[in-house]
Amino acid sequence: MGIVTQPQALKEAPLGQGDRARFFRAPRQRDLECLTARFRSHVYAPHSHDTFVVGIIEAGCETYRLRGERHYAGPGDLCFVNPGDVHDGEPFGDAYAYRMTYPTVSLLEALAEDAGEKRSSGALHFPVGRVRDPELAAAFAAAHRSAEGRTDALESDERLHRVFTALIRRHATGAPTPATIDDEPGPIRRAIAYLDAHFSEDVDLETLAVAAGVPRTRLIRAMKRQTGLTPHAFLTDRRVRAARALLAGGETPAAVAAACGFYDQSHLNRAFKARIGVTPGAFRRP
Repeated sequence: MGIVTQPQALKEAPLGQGDRARFFRAPRQRDLECLTARFRSHVYAPHSHDTFVVGIIEAGCETYRLRGERHYAGPGDLCFVNPGDVHDGEPFGDAYAYRMTYPTVSLLEALAEDAGEKRSSGALHFPVGRVRDPELAAAFAAAHRSAEGRTDALESDERLHRVFTALIRRHATGAPTPATIDDEPGPIRRAIAYLDAHFSEDVDLETLAVAAGVPRTRLIRAMKRQTGLTPHAFLTDRRVRAARALLAGGETPAAVAAACGFYDQSHLNRAFKARIGVTPGAFRRP
């Protein structure tokens, strides 16, 4: 037994019949390692990581031993393993499905400091290995799917950033107190100006925060407070406004989707109908 990466842990005990696993990375989150899996017979040997392990059980039940205690994690449970903690894992019953991430110590410390705008008060640590937090479990699942699928950079970044800072704030020790957010007219004006100028591009959260001149957490919270929209929601709304003008001028939905930063026509259709009430094709001037 030793410290291993998640792919190594899977390789040491090959998948059996009925098992499936997909490993991927979120490159803009310091190559955050992610796993989605469904295990019917797979049994992890005792091992540890030099990263944190943060995830949720989506279906079934996983049983595992952590810090000398046997755990049984079911649907909606949030699970935490600290770096160096030895643990195993196997199905309890027929099977279980889960979504996991393996954030590095430096990533979570950076997020904690960004949220508090000062250094953390000590080493970050999740004192409880399994918790019930339905709101955050749902947010984690949505962020994980966003990182796995085809979504805007800003949407994926924003979801992951918000869920990890909330997980740290609610369930970790050693995190700084969140900074008080006052009105930020200057930074928000700069963020809006940047999105107005770059709405057709795949803007990421770090770039937008640099343009605004404030940390990422502060930008998300201040923009929501002052405009009623998060940065990604504002960007989508800005794209729809541009799309509306082009459609009114007779441009085709396919051309408009490409011109306004939507990754395909169905992406445009969903965003447009949610805000305008009709599809781009129905709105377009013949």
